[in-house]
Amino acid sequence: MAHLLGAEQLHLEYPTRVIFDSVTAGVNEGDRIGVVGRNGDGKSTLLSLLAGRIEPDGGRVTRRRGVTIGMLDQRDEQPDDLVVSQAIVGDAADHEWAGSALIRDVIGGLIQDIPWHATIGSLSGGQRRRVALAALLVGDWDVLFLDEPTNHLDVEGIAWLASHLKKRWSPSNGGLIVVTHDRWFLDEVCTATWEVHDRLIEPFEGGYAAYILQRVERDRMAAASEAKRQNLMRKELAWLRRGAPARTTKPKFRMDAAYELIANEPEPRNAVALAQMATSRLGKDVVDLLDAGVVYPDPESATGTKTVLKDIEWRIAPGERTAILGVNGAGKSTLLGLVTGTVTPTSGRVKRGKTVKIASLTQQLDELKEIEHERVSTVVGMQKTSYVTGDKEMTPGQMLERLGFTSAQLSTPVKDLSGGQRRRLQLLLILLDEPNVLILDEPTNDLDTDMLAAIEDLLDSWPGTLLVVSHDRYLVERVTDQQYAVLDGHLRHLPGGVDEYLTLRSGQGAAPLIAPLAAEKAAPASPKLGGAELRNAQKEIASTDRKIEKMRQRIVDTHELLATHDQDDYVGLGELSERLQGLESDLVALETRWLELSELLE
Repeated sequence: MAHLLGAEQLHLEYPTRVIFDSVTAGVNEGDRIGVVGRNGDGKSTLLSLLAGRIEPDGGRVTRRRGVTIGMLDQRDEQPDDLVVSQAIVGDAADHEWAGSALIRDVIGGLIQDIPWHATIGSLSGGQRRRVALAALLVGDWDVLFLDEPTNHLDVEGIAWLASHLKKRWSPSNGGLIVVTHDRWFLDEVCTATWEVHDRLIEPFEGGYAAYILQRVERDRMAAASEAKRQNLMRKELAWLRRGAPARTTKPKFRMDAAYELIANEPEPRNAVALAQMATSRLGKDVVDLLDAGVVYPDPESATGTKTVLKDIEWRIAPGERTAILGVNGAGKSTLLGLVTGTVTPTSGRVKRGKTVKIASLTQQLDELKEIEHERVSTVVGMQKTSYVTGDKEMTPGQMLERLGFTSAQLSTPVKDLSGGQRRRLQLLLILLDEPNVLILDEPTNDLDTDMLAAIEDLLDSWPGTLLVVSHDRYLVERVTDQQYAVLDGHLRHLPGGVDEYLTLRSGQGAAPLIAPLAAEKAAPASPKLGGAELRNAQKEIASTDRKIEKMRQRIVDTHELLATHDQDDYVGLGELSERLQGLESDLVALETRWLELSELLE
């Protein structure tokens, strides 16, 4: 693979601390690298160093002659009077840019809802961000740097961007480096992961799932002080392994090692125990939306009104963990307003249980405005002195520690906390108030991947009813057990999860939307195979199982031969290494075939 750019012995420090010390890294043709790490550890700074935006205090960045570099950062640098069309295609005539399949694809994927001749100043922050991303993607770059590209994109936009980047930056075409907290996006797009921590860059093979496995193996060999972090990553890995098969088929993903690591790891949530606790706290009735609809006045429409929701039939159960999907403006916030009581239905009715206590984690951090001058310890001290999570009783201080706060930060005023810290404190205050229905509205804002995993771990043991609205596909699949979508004003159950939603939105196999959810109780899908084909597939998967076990044993035996072989016999060692590589390749092929057969038998 051709070398594109590299960093040699980079050193960068600010007056208060050192960011990087003796960092060396490189980007080759075909690399798709995801950058992860805690907030403030230097992920965005690393991109700026490699792109030439800032100069290091020591070391150097080298680039191959003629390499072109494009970068999307988190700043908004487009002038307000610039027209959207000029920002994306410049002064090119309509027939020129319309003849480009690339430009048409980018416009259709990112800005089809934005007026072509609008000025940048008239757009919302999310629209401005999408215009900047579209303007970058229509260019021809050898190396592309993307800093939080999924911000302000919905689930469809994120799926489109992942597909686009995989096609544009193939194994033989250019290099891509992306900083994002969207773990599904990392796993879908990236073939390598860099973890930025403690002034250095640690490389890992594969996307997020493979990174988690390697990190667990690294942590297992680390000092005992890493035990808490290690256990959390094992739990994360256990969920990844039990999730969609695609997550565990990345190159180099050692399935046998994963089996060993998570053999005794329990399910992330004990659904039965949580349901029992939720019922005891809530009773049988939570919130029922009965044939509910919402209509707003709209002077611009022919009828003078706009129907946002109609014929909504939704009976929320104790302990239910549900995600609500839908494009911006589909009616998700209105639906949650019906649940919380801030929106009154114009038709139908809403029935609430007598013991229901609802709390919402909003995007605005409104709960912290009145206490922003208080210290964190004072704010937490205003709440109760203990909190029961799972089977354990924890003090607020222990809860803060679990959410990533240090003892020094307890004396920090709330106004001086970072965005991610304020978000975590907001969640803690809500949980200490002990609601039994929790609504999370885009909870992933300002949080890094470690903190997201910590919050998910905390929510696993929370026994109430959980409703989530988020464009973070990983979070949706991780903390909820079922998904619904707001489509054309109706609420539709998604047995196939996010994939089914994307299929419906793209118009592939979309069925007519029947308003009441009760009408969706369809017959189970017919099996993909039948008769002799089904029996043959069952026989083959059983045979493949046996072959996989034998192949794993042969690999173990070969490892033992390598360990005991004469280290001066280079020829013999080479032959054993070659045999081992062949066995591992055969194992990957068998595991892939096993997964294919499993999908056919579902």
